[in-house]
Amino acid sequence: MNMAENNPAPIASDRLASDPLTSVSSASVSPASVSLTPVFVRLKLSLLRNGLRQSSGRAVAYIASAVIALLLAAAQFLGLFLLRGSDHAGTLVVLLTALLALGWAVMPLFFPGGDETLDPTRLVMLPLRPRPLVGALLAASLVGIGPLFTLCLAVGSSAATAHGAAAVAVSVLAVPLVLLVCVALARAVATANIRLLTSRKGRDLAVLSGLVIAVGIQVVNFGVRRLGEAGGLAALDPAARVVRWLPPASAMGAVESVSEGAYGRAVAQLLLTVAALAALLYAWQRSLVKLMTAPDGSTLATAEPARKESVWQPGRLLPEGRTGTVMLRSLRYVWRDPKTKAAWVTSLAIGLIVPLFNALQGTGTIYFACFAAGMLGIQMYNQFGQDTSAFWMVALTISSTRDAYLELRARALALLVITLPYSALVTVATAALLGDWQALPEALGLSFALLGAMLATGAVASARFPYSIPQDSGYKNVAPGQAGLAWISIFGGMLGGALLCAPVLALTIWIHVSGADEWAWLLLPAGAAYGALAAAGGLRVAAPRTAERLPEILMAVSKG
Repeated sequence: MNMAENNPAPIASDRLASDPLTSVSSASVSPASVSLTPVFVRLKLSLLRNGLRQSSGRAVAYIASAVIALLLAAAQFLGLFLLRGSDHAGTLVVLLTALLALGWAVMPLFFPGGDETLDPTRLVMLPLRPRPLVGALLAASLVGIGPLFTLCLAVGSSAATAHGAAAVAVSVLAVPLVLLVCVALARAVATANIRLLTSRKGRDLAVLSGLVIAVGIQVVNFGVRRLGEAGGLAALDPAARVVRWLPPASAMGAVESVSEGAYGRAVAQLLLTVAALAALLYAWQRSLVKLMTAPDGSTLATAEPARKESVWQPGRLLPEGRTGTVMLRSLRYVWRDPKTKAAWVTSLAIGLIVPLFNALQGTGTIYFACFAAGMLGIQMYNQFGQDTSAFWMVALTISSTRDAYLELRARALALLVITLPYSALVTVATAALLGDWQALPEALGLSFALLGAMLATGAVASARFPYSIPQDSGYKNVAPGQAGLAWISIFGGMLGGALLCAPVLALTIWIHVSGADEWAWLLLPAGAAYGALAAAGGLRVAAPRTAERLPEILMAVSKG
């Protein structure tokens, strides 16, 4: 293991070129005396420090996230400590520990770029043995906000269930075991899937992070409501009896078992956690060996036979001429561009989650289905921003107001290919969950009217308030200095869309107030026709503005 004779800077990135990690002379240190652990811990600290030096915005975001995480950890610690002595404290503790471990397991899949040290392919060219490398990477993984948050939660969990000196002694073993199992689980998952995570498919997988977060929040909200209806934490006792035997929750279960005097059960639970840690470390080591010795996909690609081209071409289903070409380009943006795909996935998920989860909780109404049309209509805003500097090619094809109108109309039609059936599907699903089939026609009419109004205002906002979407930043969706344009475009357009949809809403209210509910079905054709007219009118208004402002639009969308 000749770690001292190799500059550790290439392990991570060029940013470590100025780091003083390599101050130790390789001639004065023998290979046997070099320990990888302090080197990798200093490497992790250098990555954090140099990453924060890149920009003040990144430093502020990191510090803010650290403060929020620590405040949340302190609140959880206090809450768990106040549960001390409660009959159901052990139930909550083991379930929280299991959820924490699940979070550690899935975080590398959806946020592969959050920690640069998760990528062991940077170490492939170094003469490092797997076993000491695993220990060094495990120690380096303990540096960061996530491990500190996990440690606080584990200490609070043990404080809630430890009663007596024996339980406190067991908690001294259980707390680090929980932390090590969580970190080793994240490392094993990341290493086993690193080829996927560093590929284009892996970056596409990260797009689903917004969906996971949105669904998770709704599931937690739904679960809290159900717990309130079922009598509190007592309803979770059956699940906790199973989970307390699953590592790392079994380590927290051991603390509770000792408090109850069940020493044999506590030993078995601790041994289960130790065995799980050993299995994770072994799987991690095997993945490292395979990763550092097996050829990657780029090496094997030349040996594979030529792939047959797909016969089916979706462009054949679209209209000919400029309309079909622009529609196909827009749909390909949705499928291939990471930022565009992330925006669509988030809108589709939230547009479905809000009405359906409210319907499941018994607090919703069928009119919540209009939320899907509103979320999807937002995708019409800043249409030229997704083109970035390549908008110059689009600008060259626009020489008149007619060309601008065809361009905007084709982009709106591409959105309707997805948004129109999806809005109808969400509305029908909401009506099915609520059993309110009588209100389905008017809800569909309102959704179609709102969607048309959003397309109209989105076309005008795209021409009047374009802004750039940075492609090299994973967390910025607006170029520096253009945040005001984004706020005006989105929220001003949403307010304009709501006002534009007011006649259909007023007609709906009048029908119900006047008692003419038998004519409510007319709102479906009326809303659809009004939405189509509103969208066509908005495109007519935006077309001349687009044709006049092509240089300004190109300059605005090229800043990222």
